[in-house]
Amino acid sequence: MRSTPAGPERVELGVQSLADVVAGVPPARRVADIVELGVHADRVGIDVFGVGEHHTSRFAVSSPAVVLAAVAARTSSITLTSAVSVLSVLDPIRLYQDFAQLDQVSGGRAEITVGRSAYAEPFTLFGVDRNRYDEIFAGRLDLLLALRADDAGERLGRLRPELRDSTIVPRLDRLLPVRVGVGGSPDSARRAGALGLPMTLAHLIGGPGSAARLVRAYRQAWQDAGHPGAADVGLASHLYVGATSQGAREDFYPYYRTYFREGRGVHLDRAAFDEMAGPEGALLVGSPAEIGDKMLRQREALGAVRFVGQVDLGGIPQVPLLRSVERLADEVAPVVHPRLSPTSSLL
Repeated sequence: MRSTPAGPERVELGVQSLADVVAGVPPARRVADIVELGVHADRVGIDVFGVGEHHTSRFAVSSPAVVLAAVAARTSSITLTSAVSVLSVLDPIRLYQDFAQLDQVSGGRAEITVGRSAYAEPFTLFGVDRNRYDEIFAGRLDLLLALRADDAGERLGRLRPELRDSTIVPRLDRLLPVRVGVGGSPDSARRAGALGLPMTLAHLIGGPGSAARLVRAYRQAWQDAGHPGAADVGLASHLYVGATSQGAREDFYPYYRTYFREGRGVHLDRAAFDEMAGPEGALLVGSPAEIGDKMLRQREALGAVRFVGQVDLGGIPQVPLLRSVERLADEVAPVVHPRLSPTSSLL
């Protein structure tokens, strides 16, 4: 059952798919499974569902808004976000329109998470100079924020010819939520803080120290800019919740090894995997109690108010995948929610 409405006093739990394709699974089947994952997440009470954007044959989704719209049609409560939208290569007007339309379709549940991309292919495909990608990203983010506030007129000329006598639709009766997805760049964290935008940090490898440095940079920029309220930190990690800690590791390791081999060309041995899943590692694989305890430690250390797990990687079958999501909702959430302390400032 879904817990009380999300707010600053309570963490949000989410799941996401980056839609990696495994040999033997047709892309259309992969997309259908992703939609079913989102529907199931809503049904069991998960707060957030995200879908990634990629532009190579190694992934099944190039348009998160389209897939999220399919999820929206079969759900009622879950927040629907991109993970991430590659704003460095996208037209901000088109991106705004797609997600504003999704917001209407979903009854006000759309959110955009923007990022710069860790892959070279989108820049070649869309003819964007990769050497200028940070500059281009910053300009397009500025325009996206102006578009959602209906204040884009004079800013359009910085990136494209100005629009005259044009209305950008659809208009919403709320400010379309925008988050910034951050990998390992302190400059990206500082940009999100300076703009007063929520940040979702990819916390995939290493201990809490590296993440803490990025969160500290984000919060300092937020404070220096004079933004009111508490900075909003989310963490995105790889996640699998099993019935027991050992069982979860035994079940998940073969798929995680495949994910590393096919996605990164790296052999992940069992010792390295166990270290990543250990108390100080970023990998969220274990029993419900173990995952809940690790989230609480990360909450205390980093002040995170959202945890999103990438759950369907390496070809993991749909049945154990959906069971893992059920455990997240039914067994991890009760461990996490009642015991949350005030958000850490890290300053």
